[in-house]
This record gives sequence, structure tokens and C-alpha cells, in this order.
Amino acid sequence: MALQRRVAVIGAGPSGLAAARALDRAGLDLVGYEAHDDVGGLWDIDNPRSTVYDSAHLISSRTTTQFDELPMDSSADYPGHRELLRYFRTYADVFDLRRHYRFGTRVVAVEPADDDASGASGWHVHSTGPDGATTVEHVGHVVIANGTLAEPNVPTFDGDLTAELLHSSEYRSADVFAGKRVLVVGGGNSGCDIAVDAVHRAASVDLSVRRGYWFVPRYLLGRPTDTLNQGRPLPAKIKQAVDSRVLMLLNGDPQRFGFPAPDHKIYESHPVVNSLVLQHAGQGDLKVRQDIRRFDGDTVHFVDGTTGTYDLVLLATGYRLDYPFVDPKHLAWDGPGSGGAPELFCNIVPPSFNGLFVVGMLEASGIGWQGRAEQAELVARLLAAQAAADDGDVAARERVEAFRRRVAGRWPDLTGGYRYLGLERMSYYVNKDAYRRTVRGYVRDLTAPKSGDRR
Repeated sequence: MALQRRVAVIGAGPSGLAAARALDRAGLDLVGYEAHDDVGGLWDIDNPRSTVYDSAHLISSRTTTQFDELPMDSSADYPGHRELLRYFRTYADVFDLRRHYRFGTRVVAVEPADDDASGASGWHVHSTGPDGATTVEHVGHVVIANGTLAEPNVPTFDGDLTAELLHSSEYRSADVFAGKRVLVVGGGNSGCDIAVDAVHRAASVDLSVRRGYWFVPRYLLGRPTDTLNQGRPLPAKIKQAVDSRVLMLLNGDPQRFGFPAPDHKIYESHPVVNSLVLQHAGQGDLKVRQDIRRFDGDTVHFVDGTTGTYDLVLLATGYRLDYPFVDPKHLAWDGPGSGGAPELFCNIVPPSFNGLFVVGMLEASGIGWQGRAEQAELVARLLAAQAAADDGDVAARERVEAFRRRVAGRWPDLTGGYRYLGLERMSYYVNKDAYRRTVRGYVRDLTAPKSGDRR
């Protein structure tokens, strides 16, 4: 079967829109698939797969999060989900991206054509449309951009629980806490946000944490904290030393409120951008508990031997990577729950160079949607160069072959000198400065020089 140049994009959230925009700008033929009826992904709270809640806002500031080519029309430093949804719909309008998408269409399988796992024969994309009919389309390449925050990570616990049990993916409104004894499990950004929501409605709120965290205020010196030091980045050791002392000066020691001491240096795991949780702990509005040992009816036993009785237990235990429509082996991955993430060059390209790409499998403090846009730009430039090479452009062929050699060789260090915790959720974490510098370099190398340029 002849290879086709058509590119499939799965998802119309921020990463999918970034991919569609980059491919369209490069003049490539594409078709997009989105299970919901419009763009926005998880930021559309009416999307059945959305995991946002009424009080959800950005935890990074607007100017460090937005796409560079379309600044957000907002005066809010940390916009809420409704304003973000309007932004993505504006992005789709401005760049006329909806015309590429089949909405209400869920991808159910992505399989190599002719059973050729090398991707040389392209890929078959099986999808189910709004009418329930299944179609199959043959494409040359597939960009997987369905996000990382949809499949709940639900840990197992010893014992049986008779209290109500929810995962944060099901949480929408603090009304669910009214008059109840609540335990929130997990001290990351969502867990702390939800615990702060709960103190205004619940009879009592406890927060169970497994480890200590670094708490970062949203504002410092009257400015969003992540807008400071946006020039030349400090070396990791210096930044860690300076920022940890500043936080200790601002927050004091969170151990005063019952939080464990962090088992890592600042920025070696994602910090919690929430100082209100410390305030509520200090006011006695919530109590910090240790990790759970077991359930016993409506009683929870903690590892320090203490117990608590609850009406509702909410698991803010994060999400797992989930690409259920493709065999994990095509992404150099052992699959969900394997303890890691797909082994992709720059978190984008499988080492087999099989025509699959992932855009959005990326976490870094301050990376923003522009980081995803730069991932998408790398894919678009690579495919445009490959198309030109197929048409006989010798220089384009040399650029593609040089990139292939990079993928086959030693991969770049994307840590920026930080030693990230060896956790599953950190398996695709990078340093934003090291990552963006690296990806931008590859984009330049893959881009055809304009007439008169010297390279």
C-alpha cells in the first residue's frame, strides 16, 4: 500500500490545537479527531472527559502559559477554566482550525498498515463517529495529542471503605462537601486546591499526604511568581539555594502545620502553587494527616497509628498516561501503570521513527502551552522536510537524515541539572529552559534556509 502524506491529529485540546496549527502552517494535509463536540479538551467543563472543577484556575501565570502568537485577551494573572475555554475557541477561530476536525468522533484504534510496525506503509486510524458508525482512514503519520490528565490514577488500599469515595476527576463543586467530614488524599496542586474549597463547606477537612512539598505563593513582590527570573536562567544549584531560602522566609516551615519535610530539593518535583493551604492549616481549618495504612468502614487508619472517621474520601492522586487506542510497543512503552512513560526522543518521537508522534507528553515548571507548540513545530518541520526529501530535495533529505542520526545517537540532557524524583508522574518531566532550547535548535536545523541565508 502506497504511503500517504496525510497526518492524523488525535485531540483538540491545547496540544491538539498546537499540532493542527503547526501542521497547517507548514502546508501539510491533516485530519483531526475529537471525541467531544468542540475544541478545548479538559478545559471544557461540559466535556464528559473533563477533569476540571468549578474553582479551577491556572497554576502558572497567563503570560508564561499562553501561546506566543496569540496573547490571551485577559487581565487576570491566573485565569479560570471558563476564560481558558474561550481562549482556545478563539485560537481555533483565528487560525481556522475547526475545518480540519471531525468532532464527536472517537479514535478507537491506530494500527500499522500491512502489519508493518516500521510505519513504512502508514497507519490505519479507526474511529467511531457521532452516528456510531466506524470508519478507517489510511494516513502516513499520526500525532497523538489527547492529553495527560484524563485517566485517573486510583491507588489500592487495604481494607474496605463504607464512606463515599471520589477521585478528583469526578469533583466539580464544593457543594459535595456540605456538612461532611472530609478526607482529601494527596497534597499536590489539585489536592491542595480542593482542600481549600472544602474548608468553606465541610464539617471538617483532613489532608493526607505521603511526602513533603515545597509551597510557592502565586505572587511575590506584587507580581506572579513565575514571571520573575525569566531572563537567563540561574544554574540549578544556585536557584535551588536562593529560592528555598526565599520560601522559608515567606512561608516559614510547613512542618509547623503538620506537613512532612520534603524528601527532595525544590524543583526536583513539581512545587505546590498554593499558600492558602498553609493559611488554613495554620487557622485550624484543616488538619494534615500522614499516609493511609488501611480502611475500616468509615474509619481510616494512618501510618502513624492515628485514625479518623469520614463521610467522604476524595482521592487527589493524579493521573496516568493513557493512549488506549495504540499498542504501547509502538511508543517504546510497557503500557499504563508500568512505572514510566513512553521512551520518546524529546518526549515526542519514538526511537523506531515509525511515523507516530506524541505532542503534550510534557511536564515542567513554567513550560506553558508554548512548550507544546514548539513540540508541534518540531513535528511539522520534520514532516515538511521529509515531504520535500521525497520530492527530490537533496538538502531536505540531509536535514532529515541528520535528525535521524540524533535520534539514533545519544539523547540530549533535558534536566537542566536538576535531579528529579524517580516517580511515575515525573517520568516525562523536563527543565523548561533546557527543553525549549533543545527543541528550538532541532526546529532550526530542520527548517529550509530562506533565499540568501547562510547556515
